Amino acid sequence: MNQYLTSIDNPIETVRYKGLTVKLLATGDGTEVIHHLLEEGARWSMQPQEGGTASESIFIVRGSMKVTIEGETKVVSPGDVLSAAPVQHGFIFSAQEQTEFIYISSQPVFQFFSSIVRENQELAVEVALKDGYTAEHCKRIMQMSMMIGEKMDLSPDDMCTLNYASYLHDVGKIKIPKSILLKEGPLSEEEWKEMKRHCTYGKELLEETDSPYMKASAQIVEQHHERYDGKGYPNGLQKEQISPLASIVSVVDAFDAMTTDRPYRKAMSLSEAIEELKRNKGTMFHPEVVKIFIDLIPEWGKMKQGV
Repeated sequence: MNQYLTSIDNPIETVRYKGLTVKLLATGDGTEVIHHLLEEGARWSMQPQEGGTASESIFIVRGSMKVTIEGETKVVSPGDVLSAAPVQHGFIFSAQEQTEFIYISSQPVFQFFSSIVRENQELAVEVALKDGYTAEHCKRIMQMSMMIGEKMDLSPDDMCTLNYASYLHDVGKIKIPKSILLKEGPLSEEEWKEMKRHCTYGKELLEETDSPYMKASAQIVEQHHERYDGKGYPNGLQKEQISPLASIVSVVDAFDAMTTDRPYRKAMSLSEAIEELKRNKGTMFHPEVVKIFIDLIPEWGKMKQGV
């Protein structure tokens, strides 16, 4: 029998990702004990696995998190334990303050999570650098999309998908030549055709990954430039033909692009961008998503300023 001593300060392995620090404290016979530190406003999920039989539990050590259980939103706090054997429906936890909890799984999950994080980060950083954005662009789109998803009462499973899709929405730009992405003047007809292919490229890239979460995000990535009136791309979908998750990403991505300096134009002011959303509500953008987003503009402003 293997015996060893670890601690939060001296774990077996550590992974950091989007406001979350995860430390593997113990592993053996398939069981893992993992310490989590979740920053205020950050999210963490437990999701069902195809054919999964693992018993999973979390024990809250410090702080508090909001979670929806069987349609009811609850706040879990120190001393609370949530268990599932196996997880049959997704859970999204949102930290109300900096929160520590211990996660125990009867099957190994740490290395799988670690590999997903590395792949996700590498893809996001690669496209952000190539497209001229900072990695903060991806983070803002993800955070704001999740806020809108909560206001729309999306299911936990949809929230999990939205989390990945919003962060990797432009991953297909990896395959677009930099000469097109960073061109200062108008694109030629052929260049514009190639630019529009980034949605399909993104779908294909995510479908090729080993992560079930990224595979589920592929449709959203493909549709995030579709328009409510059917004049978008790549497939000219309209209204309810478009995934509501893609409609969310579309609005947030457009607003962030409008208010960010790009190689070919200066950023709009906040008020100008809001008016642009209002003008295009019901044509380019889903009207309900626009309404919810405008109500959340103060939160977006804090993110943009890094508050």
